[in-house]
Order: sequence, then structure tokens, then C-alpha cells
Amino acid sequence: MTWTELVMAAAPTRGDQPAVSDVRTGEVLSYSAFVRRVTRAAAGLSRQGLRFGDHVLVNVPLGASLPVAVHAVAWAGGVAVLAASGAARFMITQSHYDSTVAKVEQVYSFQPVPGAKPFGELIGDRTLEFGPLAGPAIIVDGVRTFRHDALASDLRKLASRLVIDKDDVVLSAVSEPFRGLRLVDLAMTAGAHVIVAHEPSVVGCRVLAAERRATMVVAPYDVAKRLLGDPMLRVVDERAIVSSLGL
Repeated sequence: MTWTELVMAAAPTRGDQPAVSDVRTGEVLSYSAFVRRVTRAAAGLSRQGLRFGDHVLVNVPLGASLPVAVHAVAWAGGVAVLAASGAARFMITQSHYDSTVAKVEQVYSFQPVPGAKPFGELIGDRTLEFGPLAGPAIIVDGVRTFRHDALASDLRKLASRLVIDKDDVVLSAVSEPFRGLRLVDLAMTAGAHVIVAHEPSVVGCRVLAAERRATMVVAPYDVAKRLLGDPMLRVVDERAIVSSLGL
């Protein structure tokens, strides 16, 4: 399986079960909706001229929209660049676009932005059935490039090391987009539900974990160490999510 196929693999059995919930916006993305949006947006990007290896700036915060944007680009054969500036064929943004720093041919936005088209315009009736097996997939910090095969292989290793079950509810208190994306990837391969918090405090994590009946929390080291000791909650330092990639 490819990187994105691994992330989508649980969808046939999980269906309308929640995959990603965003605490800030209230959005809940189901497994079936994720696959539908990714494969149809990928078809839309291809229809608009995206070719294998083309760069796409992705300026989307952690939440339900980030994995959709990144995996749509990857499934279409493009390279998702996690940045708000630079030169690329396309840009996908949440709510901001600055033409003086982002040199792109076309911008798609999840929220209304002057000069951008709605991301929803990419989602038509057709799907892109197959994504690439190899080649570059994502660029992090403007420096590190990760390939499809490396991301898929690392995801399998993570799944065997940080075992997550389909019944788990994972609270993501992760502080950086790529780490948050990898956590969503990991949880979705197992069919789990990820609750995306946004820079919560220790108290905030405890409250959210209780409210959402979380079974696992992934957080920065200083938060994670203060959450240890709860017998009902697995606590993971967010660095463990990307350590095997050398980050």
C-alpha cells in the first residue's frame, strides 16, 4: 500500500465513524468523507493541470482540513509544501493568501479569501482511483523532503511501536503541523478517532480527555510529563511520532 492508501485503509469498515474532530471549529470528519474529499479533490487538482512532482503550498492549520489538503495533493502526484510562502503551481490555504510572498498560479481556500477559489470547487463527481507509488510527497520546513515509500514504511513501523486500536480516542495536543499530520495518519490507519486540540494547557488536556473520553494523549514533552500517572490514559511525547524520520 502507498502512504495515502494506508491512511484510507480503515474507511471501508469505519464508514461514517468519526476520523478527525476539530475542537476549535467543531468540524467532525468521518472516514468515508475523508476518502471522498481526498480522491475527488485530487481529481480536481489533476483536472486543473497538476502534474506529477508539481509543488503545492499548503498553508492550513492543524485540524480536519490539513490531512485532506495534504493527501489530496499527494494522491494527485503533487508535492505538498507545508509553507505560506514560496513558488509553486498551486496553493491551498485556510484563510490567508499574500501574493507578495506566495508566487503561485492558482489559490484554493477553505474559507473565503480575495483572489482565491473555494476548495470545494475541486471536489466534483469524479474520483482519482490510484495515487503514486513513489516519488517525493511532502516538504517540511522548506528543507526536508519525504517520499511516498519512506512515509508508508515509517507509518507501518509507528503502528507496530505505538499500538493504537480502532476503539481508541486520541487527543492530539501536538504543537507543530507535520507532527499533527503524522499523528492523524497513524490513528486513521487503525480506525481510531483523533480529537485535535489547539495548544491546550495541562488542565485543558485533562478536561478535554474527560469530556471526549480519550484513551490516549499525544502532547509536547513538558505537557506530557505532567499528564503521566493517569491509569486510564496513555500519554505519549509528540517527538515519538516523528523521531524515526530524524525530526
